[in-house]
Amino acid sequence: MTREDTLPTRPMPKAPTTKVDFNSLKAPSGYVPGLGRGAAGFTTRSDIGPARAGGLDALKGGAPGSKAGGGDEESALDDTKFDEFMGNDAGVFAATGEYDEDDKEADAVWETVDNFMDERRREAREKRLKEELERYRAENPKITEQFADLKRKLSDVSYEEWEAIPDIGDYTIKKQRRMERFAPVPDSLLARAAAEAAAGGAAGAAKSLDPNSGLASVGGLSGLATPMGGATSTVSDLTAIGTGRGTVLGLKLDRMADSVSGQTVVDPKGYLTDLKSIKISTDAEISDIKKARHLLKSVIQTNPRHAPGWIAAARLEEVAGKLADARKLIMQGCELCPNSEDIWLEAARLQTPDNAKALLARGVAQLPESTKLWMAAAKLETDDTAKARVLRKALERIPTSVRLWKAAVELAEEDDARILLSRAVECCPQAVELWLALARLETYENARKVLNNARKAVPTEPAIWITAAKLEEANGADQTQVDKIVGRAIKSLGANGVVVHRDAWMKEAENAERSQPAPHVATCRAIVRCVHGLGVDAADLEATLVADAEEAAKRGSVETARALYDMALTTFPSQAHIWRAAAQLEKSHGSRAQLDELLRRAVTFCPQAEVLWLMAAKEAWLGGDVDGSRAILARAFAANPDSEQIWLAAFKLEFENNEPERARALLAKARENEAASSYPRVWMKSALVERELGDVARERELLEEGIRRFPGFEKLYLMLGQLEQRCGNTDGARVAYRNGLARCTASIPLWRSAARLEEEAGGNVGRARALLDQARLKNPKTEALWLAAIRTEQRAGNEKAADSTLAKALQDCPTSGLLWAEAISMAPRPARRTKATDALKRCDNDPHVVAAVAQLFWADRKVEKARSWFNRAVTLNPDIGDHWAHFYKFECQFGTPEQQAEVSSRCTAAEPHHGERWCRVSKDPRNAHQPVEVLLRRTVQDLDSMPPP
Repeated sequence: MTREDTLPTRPMPKAPTTKVDFNSLKAPSGYVPGLGRGAAGFTTRSDIGPARAGGLDALKGGAPGSKAGGGDEESALDDTKFDEFMGNDAGVFAATGEYDEDDKEADAVWETVDNFMDERRREAREKRLKEELERYRAENPKITEQFADLKRKLSDVSYEEWEAIPDIGDYTIKKQRRMERFAPVPDSLLARAAAEAAAGGAAGAAKSLDPNSGLASVGGLSGLATPMGGATSTVSDLTAIGTGRGTVLGLKLDRMADSVSGQTVVDPKGYLTDLKSIKISTDAEISDIKKARHLLKSVIQTNPRHAPGWIAAARLEEVAGKLADARKLIMQGCELCPNSEDIWLEAARLQTPDNAKALLARGVAQLPESTKLWMAAAKLETDDTAKARVLRKALERIPTSVRLWKAAVELAEEDDARILLSRAVECCPQAVELWLALARLETYENARKVLNNARKAVPTEPAIWITAAKLEEANGADQTQVDKIVGRAIKSLGANGVVVHRDAWMKEAENAERSQPAPHVATCRAIVRCVHGLGVDAADLEATLVADAEEAAKRGSVETARALYDMALTTFPSQAHIWRAAAQLEKSHGSRAQLDELLRRAVTFCPQAEVLWLMAAKEAWLGGDVDGSRAILARAFAANPDSEQIWLAAFKLEFENNEPERARALLAKARENEAASSYPRVWMKSALVERELGDVARERELLEEGIRRFPGFEKLYLMLGQLEQRCGNTDGARVAYRNGLARCTASIPLWRSAARLEEEAGGNVGRARALLDQARLKNPKTEALWLAAIRTEQRAGNEKAADSTLAKALQDCPTSGLLWAEAISMAPRPARRTKATDALKRCDNDPHVVAAVAQLFWADRKVEKARSWFNRAVTLNPDIGDHWAHFYKFECQFGTPEQQAEVSSRCTAAEPHHGERWCRVSKDPRNAHQPVEVLLRRTVQDLDSMPPP
């Protein structure tokens, strides 16, 4: 035996992740302390030979003297010795393997190589997976993809076809949770089984007996058999049980339902009410009630004369559902606290009506001065006569109770009420309500006397003076008399120490205006005239009066607002803005005569205010008085000879009344005027008249002259370019637009017209695209230019380019409602709702987005929602004619004739001037001088027949 065999084997090193306690291990064979540091020691061959590395025999499978491949290998293969890092300890290097830094570095290098190789193969692997996925999806398409073409065809389904689709009749085809069903065993089957069991038992007993024995029955029957037959008895019993069960069930069903008509006789509402009335108390609530009952018991025992304690205890029992205990407690409280009216009222509430009457009788006997008890006793009576009798008894005891007098008067007839009120004001002279009620019931003369007596009895009450003013107005008094009464009221109240609040009196003025059955306008005006300047500084009086008038008009108090404007104009007659505000009020709420009178006074006090002259002329023209309108403008010329607005108003009057020759002469005179000739709009309107008359040469001459005079006025270039386009001179139009763009680089219509010319005339989409790009460089963040670029790509058939341009536009102008509306219309139908949600998040109150959402609801046939959103769109900006056209078209499809007429009238009142389609229709020479109603209908036709401009 060698030394290697006698030395202990070296234990296997653990994974580097596990901390090893080397001090607890045995020293390896041949270990020399300090040998690694250069220390000398006794070393043999066995110290550096195979035994140090586990021995060559270990590599060959075993050492001399050991079992070949025996228990060591089996123990090494034990699963309990498996390590996540080193694996099983039966490897080649199980005894000598040490994981050092070199091994770690090698593993890192190989891991890098593996990752690199995996990265090289990843593209091919992903490509292969993608192809397999596409092939699988092509072979197994989704349900939505299979029906995609059918969904697209749904857009062509008409409303009638959609309504004609029949409803599903059987809803059981929907998915339902499968439930196991069990059928009860019929009685016949049970009886049959019982009979077979009985027969089988008897047969078995017979077989066990000897037929020749004495136990066998005569006639071949078994002695154990019953003469009546067990099977027959069992069948009759089970049948009787089944019949009885059916009878009981039938009785229950007959009790719940009518067996003749089949209609239920159960009151479902009453049944549910009964269920709700059942109070289920939890353990916590019961515990709380017990605690509260204990506390309240101590309260009423400690102080039995304390009425609130008895009331609280009774209410606790009521909440707990013990009404009898509650009544018992409250009656004890009434005995111990007879002078508390609250406890009597609570006791009456808990009792039945008849018992409550008797209880309140005891209460009023104990407390005859209690108004609450008398009122409660009167309410318990069901007959008005009985109520009146109770109230009169109460008034005998409490003649100074205003509440009792009012209740008694309400139950009495008019004559009896007058007598009662006469007595009431004697007993309660400070009750203003009773004085006023008596005055309303009396005649005019008696009412004046009553109000005078009331004023003497209560000299500090403003309502008496206001009622007196209304009385005089109702009986034919003029404005002066009413003013005197209100003026005396202000002085009298001030003398009696009453502070007159301006706001409170203004509210009284509005109340007088709204009084029924007829408004008291004179009283309203008198109050405003007397108190409009109370407590207001002179410097703030003008702004205060105008602000109060605007607020009153918003509240619907037109007469109050008119009186405030009247006082403001009386105090500040030279302020044109007050006259304009008053004129707007009269235009909205007054008559044409009132408006004409106001404007006549306005131009008298403010002759230099052009707006007032124009308003007066326009109102006369709208009223059909063309000569009167000309006369007003003639006086306006005299007062403002150099006013551009008046010159153009005079031209419009003649032009809109189909008097082009008079309009031409008027503009020729204006061009000769030194001041008027300096206005570019005069030259533009002159060219417009020539276009109306068809004189192309004169129109071109005027436009060229206007451009020489006003090279920075963009509309002249636009009109000249349009003239050349109508004449077919594309080069001339291109030159006109080019010259305009050189002078007016910020003119968006010029850029759009020039690009459209290149697109339509020569089909040069690239040139149009370049012009629009140049325009966006010079005018960044302009939504109209982005929209023109998108429409250009759409007309050219470049849908992808249009989508790309739209995306860039939304990045450049993220809050543009015009672009978001276009995005909604361009999106595929399934994505429009999502796009609309994003648009509303960006610009909620933009009319273009609101109108686009309304069209989505329209397409989904959600009529009420679409109508609401269209109404919101035209309310946000009533000047956009396209929205009115969509709204009118919608009402023509789904609305009534009244709704269509309402939209048309609202559009006429709004007089829209903007909108792509509206401008294209209104500026068409064929639609000149057409009213708004006609333009609205032709814009609807444009929606159906023409693409967007």
